[in-house]
Amino acid sequence: MRKAFTLIEMLIVISLIGILSALALVSFTGAQRQARDVNRKSDMKQYQTSVEEYASKNEGLYPIHQIAVSISTLCTDLSLTNCSLDPKDPTLVYYYITDANGLGYVLWATLENESTTTYWVVCSNGKNGKTTTSPSSSAGVCPTLQ
Repeated sequence: MRKAFTLIEMLIVISLIGILSALALVSFTGAQRQARDVNRKSDMKQYQTSVEEYASKNEGLYPIHQIAVSISTLCTDLSLTNCSLDPKDPTLVYYYITDANGLGYVLWATLENESTTTYWVVCSNGKNGKTTTSPSSSAGVCPTLQ
């Protein structure tokens, strides 16, 4: 009667545990990326609300920036004291740009859970969605969204 495991049995069990751990780690990492993207989208919606509130108090005009600016500049324009930063890397920034008259704007963030560089865009016309074209040269015009 055997009272111990053989070396082969131990190696098989250890290998299976390693494979299962690797699969769980990959799934968990993907879920984290997806959660951060949801956070980015939520941040964009909150900035949209703040920009619209600003326009309602300023004759329908948005803070004018014909060249893309970081969200920290927009926060200064809106007199916001606490601005959300990218959930993974605070050095990555959200962006804002308007047309020349301050009648239209585009807000965007780079998404993490995509195979190619993809942006989540929120526009003054109420549209939002993904695009692979950088909105930085959009001049405040909503790009074509996926």
